[in-house]
Amino acid sequence: MNILILGANGFIGSHLSEAILTQTDWSVFAIDLAQNKLEKCLSSERFHFFLGDIIKQKEWVTEQIKRCDVILPLVAIATPAAYVQNPLSVFELDFEANLAIIRQCVRYKKRIIFPSTSEVYGMSTDTEFDEEKSNLVTGPIHKERWIYSTSKQLLDRVIYAYGKHQGLSYTLFRPFNWYGPKLDDIFNPKQGGSRVLTQFIGNLLRGENIMLVGGGGQQRCFTYIDDGIRALIKIIENKNNASHQQIFNVGNPQENISIRGLAELLIGLIKHYPQYANNVNKTQLIDVDAAQYYGAGYQDVQLRVPAIHKASEFLNWQPIINLEKGLRKTLDFYLNPHRC
Repeated sequence: MNILILGANGFIGSHLSEAILTQTDWSVFAIDLAQNKLEKCLSSERFHFFLGDIIKQKEWVTEQIKRCDVILPLVAIATPAAYVQNPLSVFELDFEANLAIIRQCVRYKKRIIFPSTSEVYGMSTDTEFDEEKSNLVTGPIHKERWIYSTSKQLLDRVIYAYGKHQGLSYTLFRPFNWYGPKLDDIFNPKQGGSRVLTQFIGNLLRGENIMLVGGGGQQRCFTYIDDGIRALIKIIENKNNASHQQIFNVGNPQENISIRGLAELLIGLIKHYPQYANNVNKTQLIDVDAAQYYGAGYQDVQLRVPAIHKASEFLNWQPIINLEKGLRKTLDFYLNPHRC
């Protein structure tokens, strides 16, 4: 197969590219604005990379869609601070640019594997989010945080409708807090400039206090990237049409931890890296108001647990890496790269 990955230098894209090249005989055609996360891929004869912008390089994108069998549009802004601070940029890239890709997949009869998000469930009151049954609930318009969630949700609905009414071959996957090596730049000092795990790691390395929005009582299910990529490979393989026109939660419901608990766990783990132990000892956990940290347009969710029975049944997939092991592997990548 020929696989097109838009946003190959991102967290998911870079890991998926590596997995395809090492585990399969498929070829990857890829584009992104940078290539710093793709060192292990660039020398492969089956990896065809173009340095560019999908919005500016529309002709290149169209040619690759025609060439390839499976299209993965992984280009998106996915940091909560950006939802509040730059909502129009989120809409323009996450919705408008991806809608154009979806329509080309319809036009050229190509299979699309689209990254939905756990955020589409919003403030659903379910204790476990089900792909087929859970209501998708978001806040009022002035809570701009939801522009990401609703952009993704509408694309989910558009893809579903194209599948039902025009025969589009698709799979939607919803990552639940995937983490691991290459997630974000841990040296970015800007508050909210990266996702929660890498933000906390950076705080600890610099000896800064960790800001816990709303006290850190929110719970999340963290999923190690290798588990997520195993699911994606199975989705691409699509054995016996198992993933055809399906929606899958891809998460680890057993690893449900509060954000405060995550910070405390990281403190304990990073103390075992002698070069950073002194800085860690300087760090305190500070409760902050959400509006103070993100801005007035932010709204949070207390619980986000995936039901994964569909992935288990259709893909024969289960997460196997627990949180502590995954965090150790992540920390080794950032803090002891020679051990990876």
